[in-house]
Parts: sequence; structure tokens; C-alpha cells
Amino acid sequence: MKPADRPRPAAALLAAAVAITAFCGGDVLARGYPFGPRTRSVNDLGNQYVPFHAHLWDLLHGHADGGLLVNWQSGDGSSFLPDLGTYLGSPFALLVAVFPRDRIDLAVYAVTVLKIASAAAAMAWLLLALRPGRWWAAGLLGVSYALCGWTVADADYNPMWLDGLIVLPLLCLVGEWARAGRRRFAGVLVVALAWTANFYTAYMATLGAALVLLLRLLLARPPRRQALAAAGRATRTVALGVGLAAPLVTVIYFGTRHAYPGRVRQFTPVPGEDLLARLLPATYGFGSPALYVGTTALVLALALPFHRAVPTRVRAGWTTLVLGVALSLQWAPTHLLWHAFATPQGSSYRQAFVLCGLLVIAAWHALAYGLPDRRALGAAAALLALITAVASTSGLVRAHTWPVLLLAVGGTLGGLVLLGRAGPRTRLAGLAVVLLLGAQAGESAATSAVATKLRMKHLDDYAPWGERQQRQAAAIAEADGWPRYRTDPGREQTVGNDPLLVGGQGAQYYSSLTSDVLSRTLTALGGGWTSRGRSVQSLDNAVTDVLFSVGARLHNPPDPHQGALPGDSASSTVTRREVPPLVTVRTTPDPTPFGTSPYRNQELLLGSRVYTVPRTSVYDDAGRPVRSRAVGSGSATAAPAVTARCPAGTQVNLWAPHFSGTARLAGTGTDAFFRSADGRDRAAMEPLGRTPASGRVRIELTPDRPGRLPPGAIGCLDTARLHTAAARLKAGGATEVTVSDGTLRARLPAPGKGIAVVAAPRIAGWRCATGDHAARPAGDYHGLIAVPLDATSTSLTCTFHPPGLRLGTTVGLVSLVTLILLTALGPAVRRRRAPVPPTTTPPHERVTATAP
Repeated sequence: MKPADRPRPAAALLAAAVAITAFCGGDVLARGYPFGPRTRSVNDLGNQYVPFHAHLWDLLHGHADGGLLVNWQSGDGSSFLPDLGTYLGSPFALLVAVFPRDRIDLAVYAVTVLKIASAAAAMAWLLLALRPGRWWAAGLLGVSYALCGWTVADADYNPMWLDGLIVLPLLCLVGEWARAGRRRFAGVLVVALAWTANFYTAYMATLGAALVLLLRLLLARPPRRQALAAAGRATRTVALGVGLAAPLVTVIYFGTRHAYPGRVRQFTPVPGEDLLARLLPATYGFGSPALYVGTTALVLALALPFHRAVPTRVRAGWTTLVLGVALSLQWAPTHLLWHAFATPQGSSYRQAFVLCGLLVIAAWHALAYGLPDRRALGAAAALLALITAVASTSGLVRAHTWPVLLLAVGGTLGGLVLLGRAGPRTRLAGLAVVLLLGAQAGESAATSAVATKLRMKHLDDYAPWGERQQRQAAAIAEADGWPRYRTDPGREQTVGNDPLLVGGQGAQYYSSLTSDVLSRTLTALGGGWTSRGRSVQSLDNAVTDVLFSVGARLHNPPDPHQGALPGDSASSTVTRREVPPLVTVRTTPDPTPFGTSPYRNQELLLGSRVYTVPRTSVYDDAGRPVRSRAVGSGSATAAPAVTARCPAGTQVNLWAPHFSGTARLAGTGTDAFFRSADGRDRAAMEPLGRTPASGRVRIELTPDRPGRLPPGAIGCLDTARLHTAAARLKAGGATEVTVSDGTLRARLPAPGKGIAVVAAPRIAGWRCATGDHAARPAGDYHGLIAVPLDATSTSLTCTFHPPGLRLGTTVGLVSLVTLILLTALGPAVRRRRAPVPPTTTPPHERVTATAP
């Protein structure tokens, strides 16, 4: 190792150690998991990321139903490779395998901490590569970057985003290698690893690194040919790296194309005072850019334009880049560019970590050329005061911001002044370093704690693994019979991906890649969802259990963490049902498309009439008829009712997708819960009980917000007819079904005509064949996989290939071959271009040799 390189490991270790201490210290202050009773599992962390890491644990230990291609536990069979690339592509995710299964929350927390530490180390290493300087200062600024506001407010509960935090400084290093014409192979591997880990934030980091490289070339002012050569090497490196990652990237792209469409949002920039407020410590706002980097880094960045020891071009270049990127956050066209031309449905400033990185690099240039003098520090202090004054008008600045800010400013200015007065090896210098590191760690911990507490007030939260999940997992394991039948984890879900977390197989599934066909099919059958259709829920319905071969269903008590009374913590129970196998035969399939009634749609897919759908009447709490069928539009405590007449003994179901509240069948003591919100949540059909001997059905409603009941809201199920229909399908269904990752095989009882229907959504990628015939793209029967029968074959084979995998594999192989050729031929090309020493004696030497 060169002497100039020796401080880099020390700086990286210091940055990692302080980042871990400060981040964990923030959780200690907030009394958050694993240091206190407050859960970390807010929003998608509890609903998606922890369950997906649990599924990865199962895959690595051979306990999962499915493999890399198909996840048979969620969505009645969903494509898994896009989810793997989106949520679990990071090498850090593999670390969950060394933790116990029931400590999966701790495993995800450990992965989060290690990613933050790695980002701090990577930035410290980059800073010293950009320009030599004090190693401890590089470590301090590495902490500033790793614990920026974006990390502690947005990314620590979206752990796959943290890979972008790591790769931004690494991609900047790749740019430095491209400038120098070194480490081509390593650069390609870094890019490939970045885009494999999380292509979304890697895309943003690549844009940021490209801007840094462009500025570095402009500041260095090499000859035009050298600059173009460096840019060409960088472009080639990125192209080959992304090409190597193509097998995952293309699968994710096509998975997004086939996903249920989310909400389209129009970008609205935040007010200027909110933008400036997020530069300060201990501020929080879900919809604003989290730009906090610590007071030390901010003061140094503000001092850069006035630091006369820094060359003018360097000052102007980095200041212009920081301001330009800051403005790009607020302009709709560049906002779309940063987010790959799709406005995020959640937080709108997911690219803010790039600006945080640029601020830290600018701060490093202000320090690496020597400490700013009093003039520069005074100007920076004045600018900070102005920023604070404007930001104080923002509602994002709260009372707890001020003491943290004052202590941080005192520590920063005091440390910088002491450092300027002290020699390089005096005790005063050591005190200054301790003061600066302490101020950085303290304000970062406080900012993290504030974000943890405040987001709990704005986002849903979920309990970590505990007794409830353990009870669910044990009950499901005992009842499991896959693939003879499915065991559904239950309508009373704990998180949005219960099958991944506690086991079983069901319709429930929450992902950014939830397929369009799954969401629309379950909606047509009476299913409910949240997150605007991308979090589909289990449907507790006897007919759909028959249709999807749900032979065992778990019934859980309400989750105490979601507000249920402590007395509701009864044990989970399992109900069993005789159901057809996963593959059934329809000799006369009905091609009639789905209509508006989920009861009729279920019958269409079942092939039998089993429901009575009576006329209904809606009455308000005073007993007056409500012609508009609106409920809850007056007082939130109003108790309207809906009435109908049904055959005695039938099972009463209520379909009220736009109703929110509770419903109870008169004469029973059980409430069914409905949750609906315009465009965001849709309530699922619910069973309420049996029709009394009189045949009069009265359902009492207690709405908690305005809603509406549709015509045909009540469906009364004849369970005897359903039993007959299920027995018919079972008799003609497959006698044997085997499932292995992306392959399903079935043996039919006898040759026949019609279609074989697989109880799985017909997502893109399925190909099926009967007997020895060639495989063809699977057909679609009301959203399920369908295969025409030829009256001669008794076997069926369906295989799944994720869309885009072949294309991505081809691109990846081409990139790999190109990289190998370039690596092998590069030395030969350089030898050919090198000047060749002359093989003949120069004329003057010949004359000298022949002179007398």
C-alpha cells in the first residue's frame, strides 16, 4: 500500500465505528427496537421488507414453497425473481441466514446497520481519493454522509435503498479509475454489483457519479482527446456493468410492466422554507427532501465559496454543482429524470441522498485545502443564520430542533476554531477532533431519534416477531398439506405479507410488482386490497376457497398491536374443507366475461349456481329508506341497516367494497370489519352468519366514514350446492399434482375435452403442454391458467419463465464475453500502441563508428 493510501483504511474504520454508534444511539434515545419497546416496523418495513427477508431465510434453508422463479406462498403463485431483484438483491441480505428465524427483525436491523456503516466507510475512502487531507476529517464527513437526513428519515426503514447510499461513493471511485485508465475489470464489477443490489437507487447514484466525473474533468482541464477517452471509458464501464446485471434488471422492468398500476401523482415542489428546514438537525417531514448532513459538513460547504486557499475554479465548480442539483429537486422535468421518469407514489425526494453526497464532497474540498479562515467561517456562519431564519417559518422546525441546533453549532464552530489555533499534534488538536466528532454523532443520533418518533404518528406500524406470529406459524405448519391443498394464513392478517412471514399459501400479497391479473381477478371475486391495489388481501369465502383449493384456513384473533383489546388475544383456530385439487377440468367452460357482481363472477368460475342475490333495502338510523345507498354521510355514529330476504339456513355474505366500519347480522354477536378509502383501500367481502328460519336478513352497520353500498350487496350461499359443486370438480380433477419452483405437473384421471384450469393467476411467463405436445403460452380462464385438452392426454406440465429473463441473460452473456475479451486483449493493444525502440543504428552513431 502506498503511503498516501494508508490513511484510507483508518478513515473508513473511524467512519464506520462512529456511524454505528450514532445510529444505534438514536434508537436508544427513541427507545426503538432492539433497544426499547417501540417497534421499527413502520409502513413497508413491516409489510414488505421483513417478510421478504423471512422468505429469503426460508429459501436459503430449504423451507420455502417455491424457489427463485415462483413464490407459491403469495398471490396464489407469483413471480419471485422480480421481487428478489427489487428487495433482496443486495449481498447484505444473505446475512439473514445466520440469524434464527424468529429473530428476523433483528436480522434486518443488523443488515441496516452494516449498510450504513459501509456507506460511511465508502465515502471516507472516496474523499481521500479525491484529494489528500486529514484522515479523521474524512472519517467525520463519512459519518455526515451515511447518517444524512435521507438515511435516518426515509431509508432506514427502506433498507434496499441503502445500497444506493453505499454505491454512490463507489461509483465516484469508478469514475476516478476511468479518468486514470485503471481497474477496468473492478469498475465493471462495482457497477454490476450496484445495479444488482438495487437498480432503482443505483440509477440515481449513477447519475450523481456522472455529474461528479464531468466536473472533475472540467476542473482538471485535460486535453480534449484525453477527456473524451476518459468519458468513453466511464461510459463503457457503466454499459458493461449494467449489462452484467441485465438478468435481474430486465426481469424487474417487465415485472413492472405487468404490475397493477399504481396511483399517478403530479409532482409539486415543496416551499423554499421547508427545503431549507430539512438542512437543519432534528427536523422531519415525510414529503420534503431530507437534506441534513450535519452542521459541520454544512458549515464547511457554505464556507467553500469564500475559502481563498481553494482554487477559484474548484470553488465555483463544486458550489455550482451543489446548487444545480438542489434546484433539480424542485423542477418537474429533472424530478422525473432523477426517478426514471415515474413520480414516486410515496416520498417524492428519493434522490436526496445524491445531493447529500455532493454537499459532503464540497465540505471536504473546503477542508482538504486547509482550514477556512475567519473570513470564510464568518460568511458561512452568516449564511447558516440566514438559512435558519428562513427555515424557522416552516412547520417542520419544532421546539426540539433549537437545542440540538445550538449545541451542534457550538461544537462545530468551537472545534474548527480550536483546530485552527492548535498545532497538528497538540492536545488542543485532539480536543478539537473529539469535539467535532462528538457534535456530529450527537446531532445525528438526535435527528434519528426525532425521525423515529415522528414517523410513528404518520405511518402504520407493526409489531416485531412475537407470540402471535409464533402461534400462527405453528398452527399453519400443523395444518399444511401443500401441494394437495393450500393453507391460508387467514383474513385477520398481521402484516401485508403473512404467507411469507408465518407460512402457508394464499392470495395475500404486497409488492410493488403485484400483478395486474391477480389484483383484478380477486377484485372481481369480491376481494379487498390496500395500497391502491398492490396489497391484495386474503378472502374468507367458501366459494373462493373451493376455487383456489384452500383446504385449511387459519382464523386469528384481532392483532392487539393494531388496537385490539387485550382480551382478544385468543388462540388461532383452523377450519378445514374438502376442496378440489390445484388442477381441475371444465368440460364446458363458460366464456362469459366477468360482470359487476362478485357472487355471479364466483359462480361463473365455479360452473354452478350457489348464491341467492336478493334485492336489498338500506335504512338510516331513524328507519327511513336511503335511496342513494349512502351510509355514514351524516353523523359518524349513525347506525344504518340493510335488509333482504334469503332462503333459511343459507350463509349470509356482505359485499361492500366502499364501506368502512363494522357490520353485524341481527341476532348474532360477531362484528365483521370493513376498511375502505377512496382509491387507496377496498373492503373485502365478509361472511356474517346464517339466515334465520324466517328468511329475513337484517345487517346493522356502524360506519366510521362516509361510504356507499352497491346494489346486490348481499349474497346468500347454499352450502349444500357448493359441496356438490366441489365434489364434482374434485372427481374430475387431477389425481396427482407436483410443484417444484417454476414447474407444475398434474395427472388427470382420464382423457377428455374442454380445458384444464390451474388454481393460480395467469401471470405472464407461463407455458403449458399436455402429454408429449410442445409447450405453448398458457391460456386464460377468468384470470386463471387454462390449458386446452386434446381428448388423448392424461398429463399436464406447466413451466414458468419470468418475462425478460432470456433477454437479460443474453445481454449479460454478451457483456461478460466483451469484458473478458477487453481484459485479455487490453495489454496486447497497449503494447502495440507503445513506441517501439529502433532496430537500426542511428546515422550519427554510424558516422561515429566509421570515423578514423
